[in-house]
Amino acid sequence: MNSIFKISAALLFFGNVVAQNNTSYWQQHVDYTMNIDVDADANQYKGTQTLVYTNNSPDVLDRVFYHLYFNAFQPGSEMDVRSLNIADPDGRVANRISKLAPDEIGYIKPTLLTQEGTPLKYEIAGTVLEVTLNSPIQPGATTTFNMEWDAQVPLQIRRSGRDNAEGVKFSMTQWYPKMAEYDFQGWHADPYIGREFHSPWGDFDVTINIDKDFTVAGTGYSATNVKGSKEYKKVENAGKGKRTWNFVAPNVHDFTWAADKDYIHDQYEAENGVTLNFYYKDNPEIKENWKNLQPKTAEILAYFNEHIGQYPYKQYSVIQGGDGGMEYAMCTLITGERKFESLVGVTAHEFAHTWFQFLLATNEGKHEWMDEGFTSYISAEAMNYIDNKQNPNVHAGSYRGYQFLATSGKEQPATTHADRYAENRTYSIIAYAKGAVFMSQLGYVIGQENLDKTIKRYFDEWAFKHPTPNDFIRVAEKVSGMELDWYLMDFMQTTNTIDYGIKNVETRKDATVVTLERIGLMGMPIDLDVTYTDGTQEQFYIPLQMMRGEKPNPYKGQKRTVAKDWAWAYPTYELSIPSTKKVQSMMIDASKTMADINPENNLWEME
Repeated sequence: MNSIFKISAALLFFGNVVAQNNTSYWQQHVDYTMNIDVDADANQYKGTQTLVYTNNSPDVLDRVFYHLYFNAFQPGSEMDVRSLNIADPDGRVANRISKLAPDEIGYIKPTLLTQEGTPLKYEIAGTVLEVTLNSPIQPGATTTFNMEWDAQVPLQIRRSGRDNAEGVKFSMTQWYPKMAEYDFQGWHADPYIGREFHSPWGDFDVTINIDKDFTVAGTGYSATNVKGSKEYKKVENAGKGKRTWNFVAPNVHDFTWAADKDYIHDQYEAENGVTLNFYYKDNPEIKENWKNLQPKTAEILAYFNEHIGQYPYKQYSVIQGGDGGMEYAMCTLITGERKFESLVGVTAHEFAHTWFQFLLATNEGKHEWMDEGFTSYISAEAMNYIDNKQNPNVHAGSYRGYQFLATSGKEQPATTHADRYAENRTYSIIAYAKGAVFMSQLGYVIGQENLDKTIKRYFDEWAFKHPTPNDFIRVAEKVSGMELDWYLMDFMQTTNTIDYGIKNVETRKDATVVTLERIGLMGMPIDLDVTYTDGTQEQFYIPLQMMRGEKPNPYKGQKRTVAKDWAWAYPTYELSIPSTKKVQSMMIDASKTMADINPENNLWEME
């Protein structure tokens, strides 16, 4: 057993971690061996799959579900109908699926499915294969499924497909019959309507037979071409005019590949022995940008290694393909005909997803804000550092987006399934903007140093697992010593808003008495920054009582007075500032990292 698979096997032991359901943590395991033969002219392929499934749950499983994602790209599919009916359809989809010709649609058609060699009964329901087992899978047991299937690659519409707008032939994502996730909440056999993915961890061995003129990129380590690697193995001739590519990928929960006849393949050595691969079209208009992207990507990797945790594999590939930018196992597909700043930005965002969703594999349908929001937060921090912009609040745009939605009357709780928001814009703001604000504002609540420690500990405890929102907030509680269930609940599980104001200021002989008001339903600790007429400043910190703790002073060297706690149910709070100095102005949250929906009432100035 080589070292990569030893690591993978070791990671199957998960210790006594407690998950959201308060039972010992467990997760299912799948090992895939797949072989496909591609007819590039017809845009079709035939596949065989051996899937070894280990039931680590305490439950007996009498059925399983597979995803057949390519079936979404057919007229009348749920993705098609939803796009035709939603108020603000994704422009990449719009009405395009409804107009696909028979040779442009996608499909995956199983032709054989067995369990331990015995044929199984199954039913196809759109993008989901429902399978009744002959022999239930007992807790702790392993069973082997074998499948054969025919498939057609759809015209590029959303994430996956052929002949994208930049001329990349094959962007092969979600291309194989994929076992659905089963966890403490049961099966997650969601139809493919618009959003993203959730699947079990395992090892992949994938062989692709394709026209010899194609260069193939993707997940894992190329065992075909790297004779010096431990993964190299000899492959037989794939047939006249064809070439065989073999990839192995240890401990991942997805497998993606792309192929084109005009790919340039560059390699760049990054820290810790990681090889960065870049695959892009032989187009003179983009070559310089793609060359310059390579050292930038190495810098991005170094930042994430330091601020989240070490990238655990020995390769990562940035591949031109797809329809925008989308993260996958050990690689990303991005469109490449961009200005340089955009090319770096999309790479930083998708690379950050390697940590937030790929390694910390949250359920993207149920907790979309945990991958998109956390990724938006850390990638903005990374670019601010790498480009030396020194912006004190790189998340201001996310705050504006959230505040717009919170006052629009269209906000929905972030517990809404990602496919079931009323509008795409609502989903996007919740997932990206509010998710980033959740993280940034947590730094306001517990202190930036504690937030930085929380991110690292979260990675250490939950990499290669499926964490939930509760798992993350419990880590933050352990790091900060505060109680934070109120923060997760009010900000992400309701549409309660934050609105504090300075209601009244009264100057008395011995003090300036300030009356603060909680107008919104969500409570928060308060930083009140006071500027005196002599130009000196002081901060008064008012903890929220149910936090049961205090954050460290965020401003080293500046005087801070910790006032008595403010209990949530009291709508007003009176603060007395001794009159040793005359107050010039006061401001709630001068850092502007509290997501107050009406910051105009946060400032008072002496007339």
